[in-house]
Amino acid sequence: AAGGEAACRSHRLLLQGGLISPAAPGCYHYLPAAVRALEKLVALVDGAMRAAGGQKLSMPCLSAAEAWRASGRWERMGAELFRLADRHGKGYCLAPTHEEAVTELLAAQSNLSYRQLPLRLYQVTRKFRDEPKPRLGLLRGREFHMKDMYTFDASAEAARRSYELVCDAYGRLFRALGLRVVRVRADAGAIGGTVSHEFQLPAEVGEDRLALCPGGHFAANAETISAEQEACPTCGEPLTRTRGIEVGHTFYLGTKYSSVFNATFCTAENKLQLAEMGCYGLGVTRILAAAVEVLSTEDSIRWPGLIAPYQVCFIPPKKGSREEKGAALLERLYDDVAEAAPQLAGDLVLDDRTQLTIGKRLKDADRLGYPYVIVAGKKACGDPAVFEVWSQNAGEVTFLTREGVIDLLSKVRVS
Repeated sequence: AAGGEAACRSHRLLLQGGLISPAAPGCYHYLPAAVRALEKLVALVDGAMRAAGGQKLSMPCLSAAEAWRASGRWERMGAELFRLADRHGKGYCLAPTHEEAVTELLAAQSNLSYRQLPLRLYQVTRKFRDEPKPRLGLLRGREFHMKDMYTFDASAEAARRSYELVCDAYGRLFRALGLRVVRVRADAGAIGGTVSHEFQLPAEVGEDRLALCPGGHFAANAETISAEQEACPTCGEPLTRTRGIEVGHTFYLGTKYSSVFNATFCTAENKLQLAEMGCYGLGVTRILAAAVEVLSTEDSIRWPGLIAPYQVCFIPPKKGSREEKGAALLERLYDDVAEAAPQLAGDLVLDDRTQLTIGKRLKDADRLGYPYVIVAGKKACGDPAVFEVWSQNAGEVTFLTREGVIDLLSKVRVS
């Protein structure tokens, strides 16, 4: 949006909450709380990729032009590529994706055997795209974090098995985050290949148009079907039209890249054969923003529980107030929770700005979206002491004793 004002909810809330700060068009500083959420999300992605047989590596963001020329994408990607030259006049781009790089890497392993396949290699790195009009904050930027996985298989059939395995891992990841993501048939675009799906999170600000069967039998990007197609091909129900944010994309590539770079393996019959490939992307920073976009209220961030920057905020009474003696009890409760729930170590915050009212700090905690807020109000001075517990994601307040709070928080899952 012009003048720097935020054009969508997630952008506005992340700016207001001090999670991100604009650096240049389409580039943001991620401040400490956002980095915590990002690192938790990457840890979940790592777990999902390991479960799908993934091995993590890291490839340079700086990518030599020769490889992109060989694949034909140096010309085809046009103005989207950030291009630069070194002091010797050699051309490079800031990689938006790494098909060329990973296929060259595999081709350099001269004695690869069928016994070493499937290989499923992935990374989580910064990617770059020269967006003509960066917009919607982290949803469409010029520099972003992406998880990209590349699979190498001995046959087309095995490659399709890898494809389904990674798609299933994506589905489980989104369910764990509490995001209702749909897998839709898609166009392969500049990446290429013969089969492609997008993982779309329905949202009003989404830039993609989707056609969905209400019964879940059919889902497609509207680009891939004719405007006349009004009914689900399986059940005949009318398709609903909606908008979506693309948070993941998968491609079965076949030998499109392995044939260019001669990425081969040795078969059981001792013959050289081209590896069958797939590639799979997750927009990590985009998932972060998309989750905030769809889960939050108009003026308060709501995080998927597993990636909230901090899980619990403790709010002691205002200095000089009648409830002030509840402060020591709350601090002791903070220590007790840290001991009883070691998984929350480092995830607890004590809002010690006791010059401010409880109400003001409660409002801040609500805006920043801590899943749990524990307040020492009037009832903390009673016998037994009772604390107010705000469960933000459930939108409810309960009153619990010290033991009740410890019992509740020791059950919280953080990964």
